[in-house]
Parts: sequence; C-alpha cells; structure tokens
Amino acid sequence: MQFSDIIGQEEVKQHLIQTVLENRVSHAQLFLGPEGSGSLPLALAYAQFISCQNRQPLDSCGECSSCRKYNKLIHPDLHFSYPFFAKHKDDTALTFLTEWREAFLANPYLNLDEWRNQLDAANKQANINIAECHHIIQKLSLKPFEAEYKVLIMWLPEYLDKVGNTLLKIIEEPAQKTLFLLVSQNQDHILNTILSRTQLVKIPRLSNDEIKNYLVQSKSILETKASQIAYLSEGNLHAALSFLKEEENDNFQFFSEWMRMSFADQGIKIVDFVDIAAKLGRENQKNFLRYGINLIRESVMILSGASNLVHLSNAELEFITKFSKQLNLAKAEALINELEKAHYHLERNANPKILFLDVSLQFVKILKFNTLPSGTQYILT
Repeated sequence: MQFSDIIGQEEVKQHLIQTVLENRVSHAQLFLGPEGSGSLPLALAYAQFISCQNRQPLDSCGECSSCRKYNKLIHPDLHFSYPFFAKHKDDTALTFLTEWREAFLANPYLNLDEWRNQLDAANKQANINIAECHHIIQKLSLKPFEAEYKVLIMWLPEYLDKVGNTLLKIIEEPAQKTLFLLVSQNQDHILNTILSRTQLVKIPRLSNDEIKNYLVQSKSILETKASQIAYLSEGNLHAALSFLKEEENDNFQFFSEWMRMSFADQGIKIVDFVDIAAKLGRENQKNFLRYGINLIRESVMILSGASNLVHLSNAELEFITKFSKQLNLAKAEALINELEKAHYHLERNANPKILFLDVSLQFVKILKFNTLPSGTQYILT
C-alpha cells in the first residue's frame, strides 16, 4: 500500500512523510479517524514508507523486496492485531491471518461488519483477548528480521478492554526499532492508560469532492450520480461503495414499492414483499435498510424546508417529494427508528422473515393509522 493508493488526506500524508524524512518517528502513534476515512490504509502506507529500501521523496518505491512483501501483507516484520471472534480461549489474531489478508486486500476501507461477515461470526462478540496480548508481547520482543523497524498495526484498539493494560510496558518501553500504530475510530472507548502513551494523528473525514472524484475516475460513475453518493456517504468511503452496490440492486424501486404498499395497507403484497426480502442475503438486507434510512432522512430535509440541500436522482426526488406530503416530522422519525432497529437486530442474526414482516406492520401503523409504535423485540435465530 502506497500513499498514492489512498484517496485524499494529503495533509496527513505530508505530515507522516516529514516525520520519516526528519527522523521524528514516534514509537507509538494513534491514527484516529472515522469509519471510511482511510486511517487503516494510511497506517500501512506509513509503515511501508518507513521500511522501503528505495524510498522516494513522496512515497515508497513500490518495487523493492520490502514493498512487494508489504503489498501482499507478508513482510516478516509487519504484524497485525485486530478484533476477532474467538472460538477458543487460545485463539489469537494469527489464527485468522489468512482471512484478514483476504479482507484487507479486497477492501482496505473495510469496517467491522464486513470483517465479521468474512469470518462468518454470526452473533459472536468481537474482542482482542488476553491470549492476543501475550502473543503481541512475545513477537515484539524479537529483533527485526529484515527491515529497520518491526511494526505492529492494531486495528480498533477499542476492543482491547481492560486486558490492554497487559501491553502498557511494551508500548511505553518497546524493544529498539519497534513501532506501534493503533488505528481507532472512537477515542473515548480506548483505555486512558494506552491513550496517554501514544502520539495522536488525527485523520478527518473525506470531502464530498474526494469521494466523488474517486467514484468518477475509478468506478466510471457518472458525475451527477457520484455527487449524490458522495453527499449521502458523509465522508465515509465504505458507505459510498455500499451505495454503489445498492444502485446495482435497484433498492430505490424495492423501497418505494414497500412504502406504497404500507401506506395502502396491501396485506397480500406485503407478504409477497417479505418473502422476497427474506431471501436477499444478510448484507443486501442491511444495505437495503441503510438505503431506506438515508432516503427518509432526505424527506426530513424537505419537511424542514431545506429542499435545496437534497441530493437525489430525478426518480428518487420525485418519489420522496410526493411521499413527504404524507408525512410529518414525527412520522419520518418513527420510520427511521424502525429501520435503524431492524438494521441493529439484523446485524445480530434476527430472523429476516419475521423482522421484515414486523417492520412492515409497524409502517402500516405509522402511515395508515397514524400510530407511533413503541419498542419491538425480534425473534432471533
């Protein structure tokens, strides 16, 4: 992974390059950025730049032996730690290294849900356990094998919990030429004892233009559609790529029909819809629900008198403008709440047929009978 492979973040790249060129590499750094901002690929590009055997002024060479191994994530002095879904108490990140390499190389901007699906983890809880901490201490106590630095990239240290205190000594007083790069999305969930021992590197959200240009140049998306996706993704490249999949799946047609049949209380059509939705597959179902949440949020903009801020295609805009006439802010909020709850329970392995039927009935109450539902429990499989 080279800096040139990473979308935007030019100021951060320049800062990281300067620390290397000026020999100011801090041994423990926290790359803090929101999901989809590129903090994980930035950490890898930084490590590759440090280890490159033919370093260029603005990037690693990408061709030396070190760079080739980094590109495949197989360099002997590059180590990864990440949350995983342990089946045994002795499992460590190394147990899932093959899956990690596949997931990262497929999408360096992956999120925890995508990683969960890569491992087929069902409803298990992610964490970085004590066995992993002991394994980190063991492998970082050794000298670098090939490169000048031995590097550990830890993705989502929020999942360390209290066992992270085991790592305090090696973070504060590591072996010579050892580099810790922690990649986090939520600073508040990291142990304060670890935070105080790291140098912070803040990574901002991507701008709409950066995401739009990427979609146009790399995905051959029309500029108008790319602008809409960039706006809806709110600086999250992972979300933008998910919206692309939604476009392929024609979620607009499916969701608009769902709203129409719910408003008209068409029971037979709703049952048919539930049967189809239940067979979409979990990731498609989650993307469909996220699409619906964003579409209803656009209706809130219209209801609030901010139509000029709505960025939708002509068909979507026509639908949501008409649909908004049947809503008020309370109804729109209730619809969004139901979709968010459904997404939450779907992530936790809810039965999709029961879930979509229940949400449909809640929609009928909201749209047809003006009833705002209370909390609902879904049946888990």
